[in-house]
Amino acid sequence: MNLQQRDKKHIWHPLTQHQTAAPPIAIVKAKGALLWDEDGNQYIDGIASWYTAMYGHCNDLIITSVSKQLKELDQVVFTGFTHEPAVQLSERLMAILPQNQQKLFFNDNGSTAVEAGIKMALQYHYNKGEKRDTLIAFEEGFHGDTFGAMSVSGLSVYNGPFEEFFLKVIRIPTPQTEEPQELLTSVKELLATHACAAFVYEPLVQGAAGMKFHDKKGLEKLLKLFKDHEVLCIADEVMTGFGKTGKNFASEYLDIPPDIMCLSKALTAGIAAMSVTTCTQQIFNAFLDDTIAKGFFHAHTYSANPLACSAAIAGMELLTSEAIKDDRARIRNRHLEFAARVKDHPKVAEVRTLGIIFAMDLNIATDRYGMLRNQLFDHFMEKGVFLRPLGNTIYILPPFVITNRQLEQIYDAIESCLPLV
Repeated sequence: MNLQQRDKKHIWHPLTQHQTAAPPIAIVKAKGALLWDEDGNQYIDGIASWYTAMYGHCNDLIITSVSKQLKELDQVVFTGFTHEPAVQLSERLMAILPQNQQKLFFNDNGSTAVEAGIKMALQYHYNKGEKRDTLIAFEEGFHGDTFGAMSVSGLSVYNGPFEEFFLKVIRIPTPQTEEPQELLTSVKELLATHACAAFVYEPLVQGAAGMKFHDKKGLEKLLKLFKDHEVLCIADEVMTGFGKTGKNFASEYLDIPPDIMCLSKALTAGIAAMSVTTCTQQIFNAFLDDTIAKGFFHAHTYSANPLACSAAIAGMELLTSEAIKDDRARIRNRHLEFAARVKDHPKVAEVRTLGIIFAMDLNIATDRYGMLRNQLFDHFMEKGVFLRPLGNTIYILPPFVITNRQLEQIYDAIESCLPLV
């Protein structure tokens, strides 16, 4: 039996309706920006495998780092112990994070990074003797699939069966102008009538919503309003973090930093599952007490796994290198050129770019996982390009190491689909 047939016997795939879905494509090899299936077909990974393998698949520097660590320390409990890779990674992260971030908590993945951030915020107020039970989040946000992260997410396609079990959350629209007065007025009323603990947001770009952008100045005004009311601001940078928006973190575009940050995906360069939740010294201090129960009693078995930390350290070295900085600028410029090329096409409703993110909305309505989306996916794969359209949005978020020729193949595949929709 081939891999597809063996897979079908026992495996339940994510985001899949197995009654109607096509068999999964069996990938057997990856290098740089390329994937190969078991039949020898080659595909350009146009989304860096969900924004993780940003330095390319099987990167030699990262492999060397992890291999060396594997011979020294593979895994150890992180409660009561520490180790060099975790300490070194914390030092390197703090050197590039917003200056108000001072403490770092290790988790397993993006969802649990958000989960920990929400629990930190709720317990922060609890430890101070305040009961604040309401969370605020953007409409159409996506923050993960654990219950707290789902609660603050606004995409019902993922959340539908579970919504009656959620935490108390109020969703607000994203600011689309520099002066979102109507939004600010409604939030002021919300703050006056609810005990709000935290605001959870994707800064500037809502990834799973279809790479939707919102206004920087408008977001700053919103953050200031929350800070004035001691509502903790939790920036979910799981998708936007580590260079994708043109800066190391999207929060760097803003004059008002978050109180808590959630990081994952590109953190370990696609090598291992790990995330971190960072926070200010003020938040950390609220958990210091002679009473044990005021501590943050939250843990993961693989917290700060040494192999994942070693991959992240190598990734940080690459992120801050001149070569990767040049690659990020190159991809940004190529995206801008392609955007100018297609923006006036009658089948294109809107084109937008930020850093290495390119997004294009088709001038046609379709369900998020509808027939058109499947047809587009199949069309791109036939062209040797791996992209995952989100409804009528086609987006590119490639590895930093992608070549200009590979980018052009992606652009050509997108242009060739336009007459078909």
